[in-house]
Amino acid sequence: MTPMLEGVGIALESIKTSKARAALTILGVAIGVMVVMVIGAIISGFNKGVSDQLARTGPTTFFVTRFFQAGVVVSDGSDEMSPWRRNPPLSVEDAHTIEAIPSVAWVAVDEGSNADVSFGNKKQSSVRIDGRSSAWPNVAGGDIAPGRSFTELENQSNSTVAVINAKLADLLFDRLDPIGQRIHIQGVPYTVIGVWNPPPQLFGGEPSPEAVIPHEAFAKYVQHWKGWMDFLVGPKEGVSTAQAMEDVTEAIRIKRGLRPGQDNNFALVSQDKILEKLDGITFAFRLVMFALSSVGLMVGGVGVVAIMMISVTERTREIGVRKALGATRREILWQFLVEASTLTLVGGAVGMILGGLGAGLLKLLTPIPAYVPLASVIIALIAAALTGVLFGIVPANKASRLDPVEALRYE
Repeated sequence: MTPMLEGVGIALESIKTSKARAALTILGVAIGVMVVMVIGAIISGFNKGVSDQLARTGPTTFFVTRFFQAGVVVSDGSDEMSPWRRNPPLSVEDAHTIEAIPSVAWVAVDEGSNADVSFGNKKQSSVRIDGRSSAWPNVAGGDIAPGRSFTELENQSNSTVAVINAKLADLLFDRLDPIGQRIHIQGVPYTVIGVWNPPPQLFGGEPSPEAVIPHEAFAKYVQHWKGWMDFLVGPKEGVSTAQAMEDVTEAIRIKRGLRPGQDNNFALVSQDKILEKLDGITFAFRLVMFALSSVGLMVGGVGVVAIMMISVTERTREIGVRKALGATRREILWQFLVEASTLTLVGGAVGMILGGLGAGLLKLLTPIPAYVPLASVIIALIAAALTGVLFGIVPANKASRLDPVEALRYE
């Protein structure tokens, strides 16, 4: 411990006496560490936001879709570049087939479009219209108050009722009680039966105006792009997601007449799979983080070499005296490595403070739910210390190899 504390003390003293040289080292490492923490905070905040959104649908809920492909999808309009065209669209009959499976508790059907919504002389353009089955509150999150959602009977009977979100209610009704009011969606009158207060958005901010209507009424009256119906499926209590997904896969394959060995012409997606794909997407950002932080650490490393080589030259006689008094090469090497690591750790601490402030400002001033995970702090400090060790080896080795006689003669 004594050589370590001595090395730390000498390093701190060199920072005081050689401010300009030490600043180069500290600044380079601080930039590298700050980049690691800020980008790590953004990625972690994004991942946590998505995880929280998925958690609101229930931990065992999974998705049934026509086609699933995460990441950036590029298509030139051809069948080859549009693989989803090979899969037939999902249908309400598919939903009924899934509902009949003993391991399934409920199925929420979902389709969407944009339409004009009006009340009296007030009109809102391009409002999101969701056509859903009665199970939609199981996965939407938030609450419906005042009022209620529609029943499955209302869905099956094409009832023209609507649940609007609080944003649309404010835009159309001001201070009027929205319950029982008649709004028009693409010219068709609907009775408002509930106001939905959705959960917080992934990146904050106010939600867009939105209306939820029974799926059967949506399919009959609202113009929409057909073929993109999705299901959210909830397994019964005590049934695992994997078992329910296996049962649903088997039922749809039988309904569609797929033979053994044929690929599924539909997709089942668990929450774990979505998060796995999300990790793949954020991998590119992690590479950028690594590249940018490496540049900063390299700058700091060059500063370590420069300041430590100067330090070795200035302390040549001191090294000679220590060796004459019995200090070994290993002790000299250790002292200078500790000194180099201390310099970079100071830079790491400065970068950690700046990174924490940067993440806090991002969270405060932007809709990004950034937060600094403990792992990022640990990795950043370890990287700073390793930078000092790696780049301090050359000057430390030079110091340890000095001949004590020649060192004592050095002027």
